[in-house]
Amino acid sequence: MRPIVQISLDLTNIDEALETAALALRAGVDWLEAGTPLILAEGLHGVRALRKAFPNIPIVADLKTMDGGYLETEMMAKAGATHVVVMARAHAETVKCVVNAGKDFGCKVMGDNMICEDMIAGARWLEDLGCDYVIHHIGYDERRGIAAAGKRMPSPLDQLREVVNAVKIPVQAVGGLSLEQAIQCPKYGAPLVVLGAPLTIDADAFKTADGNLEASLRMICEAVHAQDVSAF
Repeated sequence: MRPIVQISLDLTNIDEALETAALALRAGVDWLEAGTPLILAEGLHGVRALRKAFPNIPIVADLKTMDGGYLETEMMAKAGATHVVVMARAHAETVKCVVNAGKDFGCKVMGDNMICEDMIAGARWLEDLGCDYVIHHIGYDERRGIAAAGKRMPSPLDQLREVVNAVKIPVQAVGGLSLEQAIQCPKYGAPLVVLGAPLTIDADAFKTADGNLEASLRMICEAVHAQDVSAF
């Protein structure tokens, strides 16, 4: 299986999102994500704009749905999203509603296990409820808070192999990964690699002489796409 590179458009205006998306696709990115900041700022308009500009590209709407699952999924699917995100900490009925709406409107469901007391059990639960993908996720505030307290910052890599082994659906790891770590995710059996945008390019790897984002993204995509997850 060829790994998939997804860029998270964590931006707050449509024009910048469209510009970054076009650049990313030229570099070899496979999927676009309407990040939570973009959805908060632009809502359905942002998803519609991405769909109009890129009619054949998968678009993930990172809704982080906690309630009202059917309606949220329906709205995003009709706006052009091909994937939506529901949280494992939502009620089981909410997850079921998102899954049912996904079937009704041709939209895949990504279940996010962020803040689960047992991340592995949370991933299994999402699969059992019908999600198509698991997002194994350590949250931004959680990471920052733990680091500020002088403790080791948790990483999705800590339990990634266990999560991958616990489910039969594809897994994506998110939350504080360096570029090098993100690129290694397929070797853990997690074929969906997410890159945050705008990116901070590590000075020790994947840095271009002129700081060109498109060239850096191309290098990253080539490194990810060269892997065969069936080999790991």
